[in-house]
Amino acid sequence: MDLTSEYKEQIKEYIDIDDALKRVGGNMDLLKRLLKRFLEGNHIEPLEEALEKNDKDDASRLAHTLKGVAANLSLIKIRDISVDLEHHIKNDSSHSECMDELKKAFSSTVEYI
Repeated sequence: MDLTSEYKEQIKEYIDIDDALKRVGGNMDLLKRLLKRFLEGNHIEPLEEALEKNDKDDASRLAHTLKGVAANLSLIKIRDISVDLEHHIKNDSSHSECMDELKKAFSSTVEYI
């Protein structure tokens, strides 16, 4: 990961690198491993399945977990969308737009990292 200020500016919508590094004690290798593990994980599919089954409890739990992990890794875009998604699930409102945004955010985040 190239940490020039230009690069940080380019990705700030997706990840706050400075905050993420603080969370791992400045250990860039650890941060890279954690981000890689998170982004290679299967987060979208189980969420989609729970939503398709109309399993509000499981979908809400998965969205909440995603929100927390994304927050701990300073993945701003994924965290923010997960907050909205969890809200929509709990309030029985349409969540399809949030899921589309979440998929796009994952793709973009993977590209930048």
